[in-house]
Amino acid sequence: MTQQELFSARPARTLLHVGCGPKRKDKTTRGFNTPDWLELRLDIDASVAPDVIGTMTDMAAVGSGSVDAIFSSHNIEHLYPHEVPVALKEFLRVLAHDGFAVITCPDLQSVCALVAQDKLVDTAYDSPAGPIAPLDILYGHRPQLARGNLYMAHRCGFTQRVLDGTLRASGFQTVASMARGRAPFLDLWALASKSLLTEEAMRALAGEHFPR
Repeated sequence: MTQQELFSARPARTLLHVGCGPKRKDKTTRGFNTPDWLELRLDIDASVAPDVIGTMTDMAAVGSGSVDAIFSSHNIEHLYPHEVPVALKEFLRVLAHDGFAVITCPDLQSVCALVAQDKLVDTAYDSPAGPIAPLDILYGHRPQLARGNLYMAHRCGFTQRVLDGTLRASGFQTVASMARGRAPFLDLWALASKSLLTEEAMRALAGEHFPR
């Protein structure tokens, strides 16, 4: 299906799956994994067959205000710090006025707690890709980097407070977040809305899209 066909056939709500890799919406959130959402996959890597080839900092192929939600899992840490506000401005541009973004990334506070215990290269948890050490979370998964997949390099990072502040500074009106500081997670989840939402509305969205 072409991008034009995807947009013309879209139902009430469209999900832009940013940096999708080989994954599809069944690997996003409970709330997105329903027939109510049409998934539009965007990635820089053509080999994963995305609907749109592009980067977080330049999503020109996606129309302004054309998507209802964005899911971005473990992408934002691949940017240089100065690129993060650019990417978030792009997120805001493509979102509809009542749209929202769900963003996940490593929690450097919990990862650095392991580093402070001198566990930099110790296995923090086992994943389908093999053992993961704090070093992999900080700088990128070493086996994939060794195979030449430099898209996997990490160039910045966040704590919960910094991620919240960055989203607000970039123009998101309402932000909610959570940290999962224990293995095998060691991650942050943020829900950020383009327009101002009530606490009740944010709690409802978090119930749909945050992990339990």
